[in-house]
Amino acid sequence: MSQSHSSRSGAIVLFVASLAGFAIALYAYVTPLTGVTDTLGALVAILACVALAVMALILAALKGRGTRNALRVLILLGLVGTAFAGLLLHQWWIVVAMLVGLVGLILDMRRPTHTTRPAHS
Repeated sequence: MSQSHSSRSGAIVLFVASLAGFAIALYAYVTPLTGVTDTLGALVAILACVALAVMALILAALKGRGTRNALRVLILLGLVGTAFAGLLLHQWWIVVAMLVGLVGLILDMRRPTHTTRPAHS
C-alpha cells in the first residue's frame, strides 16, 4: 500500500461509515412503521451524517497538524452525538455505522503528522 493511499484510509472508512449512517437514517425517516418516520430526531441524524461525511472529505485533504486535530475533535463529537441519537431512536445500525466511523477516525490518527526530510550532511 502506498504512503498516500494508506494515510487516507482512515478518512475513507469514516466517509463510508457516514454515508452508511446517512442511508440508514434516511430509510428510518421515510419508511412507515420504523417508529421514527418524519421525526425531528431522524432528520437530525441525517444531517449529522451528512456533516460527518463532509468533515471526512475535508480531513482527507488537510495537511496542517493543528487543523487536523481540531477537526478530529469535532468529528469525534459528531460520532458520539450521532451514535447517541441512534440509541435514542432505537436505530442500532446507525450506532454500528458510527462505531465503524470511530475506527476510521482512529486509523486517521495514525496518519503521519509530517514528512521526513533527509538529514543534511
